[in-house]
Amino acid sequence: MKPQDIIAGKSSLWIFGYGSLVWKPDFKYKRSEVGYIQGYKRRFWHGDNFHRGDDESPGRVVTLIEDDSASTWGVAFEVSGSQLEDSLKYLTVRETVRGGYITKMVEFFPDGEDRSPVQALVYIATVDNPLYLGPASAEQIGAQIAVSRGKTGHNLEYLLRLAEFMRTSCPQVEDHHLFAIERAALTVVSYLLATQ
Repeated sequence: MKPQDIIAGKSSLWIFGYGSLVWKPDFKYKRSEVGYIQGYKRRFWHGDNFHRGDDESPGRVVTLIEDDSASTWGVAFEVSGSQLEDSLKYLTVRETVRGGYITKMVEFFPDGEDRSPVQALVYIATVDNPLYLGPASAEQIGAQIAVSRGKTGHNLEYLLRLAEFMRTSCPQVEDHHLFAIERAALTVVSYLLATQ
């Protein structure tokens, strides 16, 4: 799905973030809403050799894996007018060119009672992406994150900020995958600091 196809005939668009976009959108938007999408689970199964790692030591970032029984919490941003084209140009470079993500439209459910879902654009990395790393144990993923760094910063920052967002904005949600990796990464960091 190309950006021009996405915005054809639209005056506004919702963009759903479930990784770094939840704390660092870096584009102008009209408003944002915390909420969730259904049918996907968030997993640290995608490699990153630009933002949070490099070719020798790729970082691990999140993607979405289809799972009918799952839901993923994050933030949706509404962009309108000139924000529409500007945000998609920026995200095409950040998520598609440098990250290898593709786009899909999903139903986003804003948090709160009696809220109607809206269609939202989401970026997903698939198994046919060369950067896709696939499943690994929380310990393996945490160890990889603990030592990886890219042009945007340390991979650990990405993990800790995502965990902080979930605790602050979605305290009712227990993200076992995310929190297990956070514990594993912090254990590695503590060990590395103790042995220096």
